[in-house]
Amino acid sequence: MRAVLARVTRAQVTVSDEQVGAIGTGLLALVAAHRDDTPEQAQAMARKIAQLRIMRDELSVTDSGGQVLLVSQFTLYGQTRKGRRPSWSEAAGGEHAAGLIDAVAAHLREAGLDVQTGRFGAAMAVESVNDGPFTVIVET
Repeated sequence: MRAVLARVTRAQVTVSDEQVGAIGTGLLALVAAHRDDTPEQAQAMARKIAQLRIMRDELSVTDSGGQVLLVSQFTLYGQTRKGRRPSWSEAAGGEHAAGLIDAVAAHLREAGLDVQTGRFGAAMAVESVNDGPFTVIVET
């Protein structure tokens, strides 16, 4: 799995002008599943998101009481080394990816975090106010 984590003061995602998820201070997590990823990797990704000390004062989102807005973004596995058109062959297919993204959200909630999500497969508008800005890439 691969994720881009952005520390934010607020973030929201809308689908067809309907707000489907919103948070205050916390992490915007854009998460992609690789075609070979397993449920164990979803659990590892959730652990990384919950425990990385990337919030202010070197706290984790869990320790800081922050929230997580989790948005599926298969394009993180786009390959652009050749030509002008990205290849998506490394990204997990829809059903497999949806299950893994849902598993990440479930594990984060089990860790006690307030997790909001986008809508898998929908055309989403994601807005965020980055804090810092502080953004990291995480892979499992």
